[in-house]
Amino acid sequence: MRIFKYGPTEVNYLKKQDELLGTAIDRIGMIDRETNPDLFTALINSIISQQISKKAAATVWSRMCECFGDITPEIIASVPVEKIQKCGLSMRKAGYIKNISEHEAQGELNLSEFRNLSDVEIVKRLTALKGVGIWTVEMLMIFSLERPDVVSWGDLAIRRGMMNLYGLEALTKTEFDAFRKRYSPYGSVASLYLWELSHE
Repeated sequence: MRIFKYGPTEVNYLKKQDELLGTAIDRIGMIDRETNPDLFTALINSIISQQISKKAAATVWSRMCECFGDITPEIIASVPVEKIQKCGLSMRKAGYIKNISEHEAQGELNLSEFRNLSDVEIVKRLTALKGVGIWTVEMLMIFSLERPDVVSWGDLAIRRGMMNLYGLEALTKTEFDAFRKRYSPYGSVASLYLWELSHE
């Protein structure tokens, strides 16, 4: 299993920047969150997972693996959209997956280039695809590309974690942005802890 890599540099910086977060880091300890370095399969998984439970998403992914073998752009682009749908997806989601696969198979997306692109450019390219929103891209940037400074306003659990950490009844975008700047350039590590704090 590959996990999101961080260590004393990031932890010590965050503890220095934010005393409350530092206390939470000491209490929670190191967090192991699995990553998927294959951006294509991570992207397809993210489409599958939209608005369904983790268990349901795992079932659909398992069916796709059984049906198609290797999940590659070329294989998925070559099959009818109805065959993708039969793995347990809506026709809309199946269409998104086929469209993404076609873009990558035809060399229009070039996911292999993404590790050399800026966060802004990655958001621009991926949100141009049907079915891919900013939150999805931000999760890919953390859990596939391991970008160091991602804190997602669109993630309800992140916002809830912030509210729990700072004892807030509500959280404005201005307050959120101030906290995000405080965590920078290690916002992704802060996000790992905010997710944990969202359950408290």
